[in-house]
Amino acid sequence: MTPLPTQMANHWWQRPGRFPGRMLYQWHLAFHDQPDVRTLVASAQARLEGQSGLDMVASDLLHVTTYIVGFADEVQQGAVAEMIAGARKRLSATPPIPVAISRVGYHPQAVVLIVEPPGALDPILSAVREATNAAGYEGHADIDPWIPHISVAYSHADGPAQPIIDALGRWVPKTELTIKSISLAAQTQVGRSWQWEPIAEVYLTGDQT
Repeated sequence: MTPLPTQMANHWWQRPGRFPGRMLYQWHLAFHDQPDVRTLVASAQARLEGQSGLDMVASDLLHVTTYIVGFADEVQQGAVAEMIAGARKRLSATPPIPVAISRVGYHPQAVVLIVEPPGALDPILSAVREATNAAGYEGHADIDPWIPHISVAYSHADGPAQPIIDALGRWVPKTELTIKSISLAAQTQVGRSWQWEPIAEVYLTGDQT
């Protein structure tokens, strides 16, 4: 997401293997219990109002894509249960992780908020990656190296990026939060949005016993 893009591009291009209704299992950090995050995103979206070519992300669909498992119709249900159990075991000794949001990131296809400090959430990524691999599925992060981010809006058209950058800027008011869990979710594309439903939630308990 660096350097700043000069042009926006369509986020909703046809991805390999994707078709309407086909679910993709992904590990997500969700924000159903983080009202401050929803408020921050809403204020950022308000500043982007009037900018053409953007689809705002609904508050109940805010998430950080952490690890992509694979298409649901290619993953055995026994393996789903195994990776959930494996993630619970691996994260049982990991305490909740404090992070903050203040920096805005720009990609040709999206406007995002960066979750920092860098590396803070790597233990979660490692745990769900190892649990997925142990269940027999290779999976992958959405970008390499992984930069945890919350998408605020997706682009659906070509056009200059500068008006969007000028509208929101590079920073939002610093918001501190604590990551307490990660969810395995089934995601699909519906129109110009990513819809998803949780399969299981795994908590960071910090249990040292």
